[in-house]
Amino acid sequence: MSENAENVDPNNPSKKALKKQQKEAEKAAKKAARQQEQHDANKAGEVEEEDYAKSNYGIFPLIQSTEKPDRQLLRVSELTASLAGQTVWVRGRLHTSRSKGKQCFFVVRQQHFTVQALSSVGPAVSKQMVKFIANINRESIMDVEGLVVKVDQKVESCSQHDVELHISKVFVVNASEARLPLQIEDAARPESENTEGLAVASQETRLDNRVLDLRTPANQAIYRVEAAVCRIFRESLTADGFVEIHTPKIISAASEGGANVFALGYFERSAYLAQSPQFYKQMAIAADFERVFTIGSVFRAENSNTHRHLTEFIGLDLEMAIKYHYHEVLDAIGKMFNEIFRRLATECASEIETIRKQYPSEPFLFLDPPLRLEYREGIQMLHDAGWEIGDDEDLSTPAEKLLGRLVRDKYQTDFYMLDKYPLTVRPFYTMPDPVNPVYSNSYDMFMRGEEILSGAQRVHDPELLTERAKHHKIELEKIRSYIDAFRYGCPPHGGGGIGLERVTMLYLGLDNIRKTSMFPRDPKRLTP
Repeated sequence: MSENAENVDPNNPSKKALKKQQKEAEKAAKKAARQQEQHDANKAGEVEEEDYAKSNYGIFPLIQSTEKPDRQLLRVSELTASLAGQTVWVRGRLHTSRSKGKQCFFVVRQQHFTVQALSSVGPAVSKQMVKFIANINRESIMDVEGLVVKVDQKVESCSQHDVELHISKVFVVNASEARLPLQIEDAARPESENTEGLAVASQETRLDNRVLDLRTPANQAIYRVEAAVCRIFRESLTADGFVEIHTPKIISAASEGGANVFALGYFERSAYLAQSPQFYKQMAIAADFERVFTIGSVFRAENSNTHRHLTEFIGLDLEMAIKYHYHEVLDAIGKMFNEIFRRLATECASEIETIRKQYPSEPFLFLDPPLRLEYREGIQMLHDAGWEIGDDEDLSTPAEKLLGRLVRDKYQTDFYMLDKYPLTVRPFYTMPDPVNPVYSNSYDMFMRGEEILSGAQRVHDPELLTERAKHHKIELEKIRSYIDAFRYGCPPHGGGGIGLERVTMLYLGLDNIRKTSMFPRDPKRLTP
């Protein structure tokens, strides 16, 4: 080493050394820039290469009926092992999802049917696609294409146990907001499940968010059973010679008497929402229709905050002319109810099974022909069980339930008729018993110990009808057209009124009528 080199001060380099250092720094910077450019280029190339599936997923533009794609969408309920090996399209909601690494498992739900789906990185699915699926918000509606694959072990958590979908395409049709006020899995949790540490949706929360609540499998099934009750009621009576009619819901006088009516202004007069179609069913009989039924809203201004009362419900009403005895009406109604019970068990077996997973209940028992007891017999059964009640008192709700249990134990039936009610607890148009004036030609029918139908032979004589109306202190002028309908000859007749929601609730063994009213109205609820 030279003497000059040894004497160089590193803290005070020469101009030559500085120039050399500058050149080396510039060279290093250029090299780093080239490396960064190459890295960026390589990264871009990687992204472009990896996202080979970008045409297989995404968000559809808003559907505004601009096109009609040649694409068949299968129902989730149609996905069975018979379709194994076929590629299909399905539309449904994202029920749940979980991703791990290069895979994402999710469940597609359509009404009360569900199927498991798997998205896994492969020739048609990129990492970006898996990430996209994992980030879709729950309850979003999407179209998915996938291969139907038969599974070795049943997927117990889904309705389609035997298959799953191996996804090749996913498109969001309509996205849900990320934050849900009600989680579907909380609303769908079985009542028998141990809920310790789990979120449980209260009834009020469910009803406040009814659109979400109605999406649960049980609710989807409940309203299909209810629709079937209505349909079988219509079909059974039509086959038995009844004619469907439609009656006014705005009326001039309380159809059931009493004060439990909703009053409203009607131009310069007062009017009421119909408590029942009673007057008009009977007027149709006087008009020679002989047998009629109607399905429609009924309004009751009763401040009853119970498990079985609503201020608006759907009435299934019928009326028929009789030849000689009002028991002809009981025979016709009993026949109709038994057809409903029989057909529900077969036509709605899948729905009933779905409902019982969340709301367990015992099978509904009934006899053919239906059990018929007199009111006095029912009172005696209560007396024998130690229940205190007067012979001409109306049954309270606890008394009805006790009698229902006693009848089930003794006769093995959840459905029965109670005939010959005391006249004092029935409406003014009820025909008195011709032998014992304390009683009447009237009846109620019960399911699981709760009343679901009230009916009677009606007074079809205008003078007796006027007398009974006066006895009940009803203003005759307000019901003049009703009474006058019987002045020109009217056949003897009878009928009954049924609450659709109550029948559905009790057949399914549910504990609250709000579970069978899609958007219930009670004294405290007017929305949604």
